[in-house]
Amino acid sequence: MALNLDSIGKPIGPVTKEYTWKDVVLYALGVGAGFNELEYCYEKDLKVLPSFSIASILNIDFLAILAETTNINLAGILHGEQELIFHNPIPTEGTLTTTGSVTHIYDKGDKGALVVAEFDTVHSNGKKLYTSIVTLFSRLDGGFGGPDAPVKEVVFPDRDPDHVIEGVPTKDQPLIYRLTGDVFQLHVDPEFAKMAGFEKPIMHGLCTHGYACRALTQSLFPGKPEQMRRMTCRFSKTLYPGEAVKTLVWETGDGQALWKTVHSETGVEIITNGECEYGDVVEETVRFDDRVAVVTGAGAGLGRAYALELAKRGAKVVVNDLGGARDGSGKGTSSPAEAVVKEIRDLGGEAVANFDNVATPEGGENIIKTAVDAFGSVDIVINNAGILRDKSFTKMAPENWASVLAVHLNGAYNVTRPAFRVMKEKGYGRIIMTTSAAGLYGNFGQTNYSAAKMALVGLMNALKIEGAKYDIKVNTVAPLAASRLTEDIMPEDLFKKMKPEFVSPMTLFLCSEECPVSGNIYNVGMGFFNRAAMVTGGGAVVGDGETVPSPEALMAKLEDITTMDQGKEFQHLNDQVGEIMAAFSPKG
Repeated sequence: MALNLDSIGKPIGPVTKEYTWKDVVLYALGVGAGFNELEYCYEKDLKVLPSFSIASILNIDFLAILAETTNINLAGILHGEQELIFHNPIPTEGTLTTTGSVTHIYDKGDKGALVVAEFDTVHSNGKKLYTSIVTLFSRLDGGFGGPDAPVKEVVFPDRDPDHVIEGVPTKDQPLIYRLTGDVFQLHVDPEFAKMAGFEKPIMHGLCTHGYACRALTQSLFPGKPEQMRRMTCRFSKTLYPGEAVKTLVWETGDGQALWKTVHSETGVEIITNGECEYGDVVEETVRFDDRVAVVTGAGAGLGRAYALELAKRGAKVVVNDLGGARDGSGKGTSSPAEAVVKEIRDLGGEAVANFDNVATPEGGENIIKTAVDAFGSVDIVINNAGILRDKSFTKMAPENWASVLAVHLNGAYNVTRPAFRVMKEKGYGRIIMTTSAAGLYGNFGQTNYSAAKMALVGLMNALKIEGAKYDIKVNTVAPLAASRLTEDIMPEDLFKKMKPEFVSPMTLFLCSEECPVSGNIYNVGMGFFNRAAMVTGGGAVVGDGETVPSPEALMAKLEDITTMDQGKEFQHLNDQVGEIMAAFSPKG
């Protein structure tokens, strides 16, 4: 099949990988580290080699996903070039989430084709760790009439290198390295290697790349792998296990170096065109430059705090507020929204006001239209608008029930739906739902409010699935904050401590490009943060699955049914159904 040129720009992932300190150590051992570099091999004061980053991506079938996306011919595929850009130090354990896309496909004529893909990897701590730019050379896919790749030349200094670091992989090195995830037969199976044209199994190119990374670290910033900022190279020749290599390093400027890895005996370049940049880690800040945010109910309280902080960090903001009373009554006024817009503009930010009612489909459409007309797009939606009409259940009149659901639940639907269309087309979006402890746990006199707030969690759960492949992340906050909805409900001394600004950090993080999660719920208030989740117990089978069990049989296993000792989260309806089906499958 021909290369799929339409694959350019289409999202790939997210793909997740959990790892522990043992994976970090195994990788270091796989690329030749040992007692001479104990900081990479011993869990006490453990550090992570920067090149672990590329192994963590490519050894989780990312190449297979990339091949499927592009229709690249696997029979002629080679890893041509590799660039790594480091944003934050790599922790010794956690979960990595990688997303990316094909950025270019170049035609080299009868020589083949180049497929370039770029991936970002984010840690479960919320920080973006590294960007990987992979260039694959496909010998069998050229001649389709596309553009040629730009010429890039690295000129090495005409002098001896400043550092020469020798590495001697053992004859068994591939057997260790392949345990990190790259189990391709070419590196272990003699018959397969001969069939591929080699006299015996060859070294993994990324294993040699790891030797080069160790050499750069030793020579330029020993013991401080977190100082690696950028590492790029081109793979030139294959190497057999047991053959020694030398990495030659030229320091070319402040925090800059050129490098190549050569065969120690023949001088043949195994890896060339190497560039390295290094230095102290620059503190990462959450910014929203060129992002457009819509905040509903932003005339006061939480919404105002969100809008101001987003604008301070570079976002263009649509400040929506109907300006009605706390219970939603009245015709509304433009004053609250206009006042917040003035605050933002006085601070040098960009904002426009909107006074539409989120409770109507027309209002929701017009709120998003305001964003598109004023700023050209929408990237962030914070569904914050709300009203209260508290009554005990027997006194809960239908109009009070319907009005609260219309603002909280229908309002989120009315605003999010037109925004989702824009986000889906552009391949990016961040959506925040606002739930409440009343919805998650219940509260007397708030059946309408609790029902609406819990329904928003269901809306998030479905929308996170629909948005996943478009990099649209949907999360929910349950704020505990001072607002006009809570000013006469909570004690005065507690009310004073619950500044809305304490909720902003979590909401802004979930709105950011750095946010790695989707489908999560967070309780937030007064500087305290925790995650809430729907957890399902391990359960028990009652009967044989063929005959309907009796209530008495169920009672006999009630403890096993109700215990949460083996509770787990499900990310999809099918996961939970699969769990039920598995309960009746024979156990190995």
